[in-house]
Amino acid sequence: MPAKNISFTLNGETKDVFANPGEMLVDVLRDKLGLTGTKIGCRTSSCGACTVIVDGLAVNSCLTPIGKVAGAAVETIEGVAEQGKLHPVQQSLTEKGGVQCGFCTPGIVMSSKVLLNQNPNPDSADIRTALSGNLCRCTGYIKVEEAVVNAAAAIRGKEA
Repeated sequence: MPAKNISFTLNGETKDVFANPGEMLVDVLRDKLGLTGTKIGCRTSSCGACTVIVDGLAVNSCLTPIGKVAGAAVETIEGVAEQGKLHPVQQSLTEKGGVQCGFCTPGIVMSSKVLLNQNPNPDSADIRTALSGNLCRCTGYIKVEEAVVNAAAAIRGKEA
């Protein structure tokens, strides 16, 4: 396919990017738009490091062609904090020790954010299901799960 202009909303701003519609979203984000917070892990949709939010859903950007997001709203890790204030998921991961090497963290944040947007009071099974596509080799997931519980409580305005 020949390259063409593709328009979409990225972290709240309209973007036009000249790309081949078959190029993967992760490559466009990183190489053409300079947003390197979205990580490249496996390129097979197995690790979740490349997770971004497209129209409210967590998607693996390593297997999402840029042509599929034309007209869509895309959110990356760079768009999560607002006015310099960490999102409750980001804050809780830091406070609860759910961050170690940090490579998987952007994908975990994005998957957790989608979960909490859909379910502000998830139980352990909900959290584990939502994060089942995000691999982490460092934390063992317990602290990540605790962080999501804490973030949910913060979003609801309660102590965990």
